[in-house]
Amino acid sequence: MNLHKLILTNNACYKAGKPITPKGIMVHSTGANNPNLKRYVGPDDGLLGKNQYNNHWNQDKPDGRQVCVHGFIGKLADGSIATYQTLPWNHRGWHAGGSANDTHIGFEICEDGLTDASYFSAVYKEAVELCAYLCKQYGLTEKNIICHSEGAKLGIASNHSDVMHWFPKHGKSMDTFRTEVGKLLEASASINVSTDTNKKYYRVQLGAFSVKANADALLSKVKSAGFTDAFIKYSE
Repeated sequence: MNLHKLILTNNACYKAGKPITPKGIMVHSTGANNPNLKRYVGPDDGLLGKNQYNNHWNQDKPDGRQVCVHGFIGKLADGSIATYQTLPWNHRGWHAGGSANDTHIGFEICEDGLTDASYFSAVYKEAVELCAYLCKQYGLTEKNIICHSEGAKLGIASNHSDVMHWFPKHGKSMDTFRTEVGKLLEASASINVSTDTNKKYYRVQLGAFSVKANADALLSKVKSAGFTDAFIKYSE
């Protein structure tokens, strides 16, 4: 995940300053053919590129609307894919049009023309990694992830079709998305368990000596035991 931060401090949502305890994640897509992050995130930080229309969301009411999400995924000026955090993750966003604003972290994937398989694959992967990251941060699982259209069916979001108007065009669904987040979480847990089980570190303080010859003798024994200079602090 290529994660950056540019908090939309001028947005009325940020100024409202209401915290939440995240209980889920809601995946959105922008509904417009513009994959560039600079359309929504600004001002230019040197990576985004300049938005010549200055219609990004870092203003009180973007496009005259009360909208704000926790993050965006899309293209930087150099064409690479990145994620931008735009609100504190535990800040109440204005993304769902329903009660999910009180419980869910919401992020937008910048849409293109919906037919570019390469772009879709890149942002889909980035979104999976972002969700795994957020799940680990807030003790969530893949079961706590929904898209906007699923939120509408649950009665906690407004009637939008995202992301199910896009994912199926590339052989994906929210079920495949959740499965891949789950696999990433499982792999991460396995790595952590393996590391904790197979590697133990012990910090030992050996003391100080008034006779340098005695210190040198002990130092020689420590090195002969297999410890390298990188692990030995020796000073007069």
